[in-house]
Amino acid sequence: MSHFFCTLHSSKYTKYLTLMKIIIINGPNLNLLGTREKSIYGSSSFNDYYKTLPTLFPTLEFQYFQSNIEGELINFIHEVGFSADGIVLNAGAYTHTSIAIRDAISAVTTPVVEVHISNILTRENFRHESIIGPVCKGSIMGFGLDSYRLGIESLIALR
Repeated sequence: MSHFFCTLHSSKYTKYLTLMKIIIINGPNLNLLGTREKSIYGSSSFNDYYKTLPTLFPTLEFQYFQSNIEGELINFIHEVGFSADGIVLNAGAYTHTSIAIRDAISAVTTPVVEVHISNILTRENFRHESIIGPVCKGSIMGFGLDSYRLGIESLIALR
C-alpha cells in the first residue's frame, strides 16, 4: 500500500483557544516531496514539515493521511468528514480530474480548505481548473509548504 497515516497531538493548551482536530490529506505523488521536482516543490519532505506543526499550533490536534489511490482518499474523507473540525486537502493531480473527490467533499460536514504548494494557475493549462475548489471553503496556493500553515489558519478563523 502506498499511504501514510500519522497522528500528532500537542499537550500544550492556552486559555484562548480550544482544541481543534485538523486533518491533513495529501494525494498522489506528494509522498515524494523533497525528492520530486525540487524546483517546483522544494527540497523538504512533508513528513519533516508535518513534525513542525505542533510547535506552530500547540492547541491543535493533527492527523495526516497520504495516498496515491483515489478511492483511499475518498474513504478517508468519509471517515473523518463528520467528526474533525477541519480538513486541509492537497489532492494533487486529482484536483483537476476527480469528480468523486469533489462529491466526497460535498457529502461531508467538515469544512475543507484546498491547498497547493505551487501556484497551479501559473503552470500547465490542464492544471488551471480545480474541480474540487468550488466545494471547498477556499483555496490557497503558491506559498510552498507554507500553504498548509495558511490553510490551517483559515480553518481556525472559520471556527
